[in-house]
Amino acid sequence: MTKTKITVIGGGSWGTSLANILAENGHLTTIYARDKSVVDSINQKNINHKYFPETKLHPDLTAVNDFELAAAEAEVIVISVPTHAAEKLAQQLKKYTAEDTLLVSTAKGIDEDSFKLNSEIFKDAGFKNVVVLSGPTHAEEVIKKLPTAIVSAAKNKDNAEKVQDLFMSPYFRVYTNPDLIGVELGGAVKNVIALASGICDGLEFGDNTRAALITRALMEMGRFVDYHGGKTMSLAGLSGMGDLVVTCTSMHSRNRRFGIELGKGKSIEEAKKKVKQVVEGVKTTRAIYRWLEKEALELEMPITYQVYNVLFNDKDPYQAVDELMLRSKKHEMEAVVDKSLWNI
Repeated sequence: MTKTKITVIGGGSWGTSLANILAENGHLTTIYARDKSVVDSINQKNINHKYFPETKLHPDLTAVNDFELAAAEAEVIVISVPTHAAEKLAQQLKKYTAEDTLLVSTAKGIDEDSFKLNSEIFKDAGFKNVVVLSGPTHAEEVIKKLPTAIVSAAKNKDNAEKVQDLFMSPYFRVYTNPDLIGVELGGAVKNVIALASGICDGLEFGDNTRAALITRALMEMGRFVDYHGGKTMSLAGLSGMGDLVVTCTSMHSRNRRFGIELGKGKSIEEAKKKVKQVVEGVKTTRAIYRWLEKEALELEMPITYQVYNVLFNDKDPYQAVDELMLRSKKHEMEAVVDKSLWNI
């Protein structure tokens, strides 16, 4: 097997899990982390003491604190930083990285100011080869080598398959998908729904509520993806239904945990202190709301609107749920309604 020089930008839980897979697969893998203590911990003890203190990483995995060194020598760069940091990172990478270097974007979000997806941010910065890696993948389970499936999305088939080959392992199965927009939007919007799921849990609603939320959220996500030219069928896959189910039901989901605190009556700041991690769904909710208000008021996204009002307008969560339940009567799926199907 050909060994590829790969740098993972970001020494958090997800970046560490992905880097460990790549090292196990025999690639020359380096993590760039800003936290010098994380770098030293990986190099000296094969442990990321901050995120996985009990887990031994692959002995060939190395870490650096020098951004130029990390970026300049890599054939493939895996980006594991929050969406709000993507624009600045893209400009930094331009200084040391060739425009044809393969970039793998793993964040799930939408930039608040530009409404760009992560892949768009890097492409607009001049990078030609960008692949999105997305799906139901909690780092806490991947690092334990529990069976996991993910999707590699790109317009370019060779790039998608290259990333598939790099990451594929006995416990990490990778599929490919050419619908970059659908995959990336699915991964971003599901964080908004995870907040809603957490809010419902904080209010002590039940399984019926969660099932209804997930199902109706798929319809809402489908309208959003279709509006932007993506394939709604992608939402039946890992980056849609798969990611939606795991993030709406698991306590590994920081978005769900954040929503639970809101449902219990905590403020945004109190919930942030409780979760202690970046909650992409908060910024994504605001980004989508602002875009809807500016570009597509006619697009129905009632769950997103209610989550926004709970987050930013101090709306009582109970009232938000009441308004969702008391909306005007509708067919379940307009696309399948045909007068000839009714027994009239």
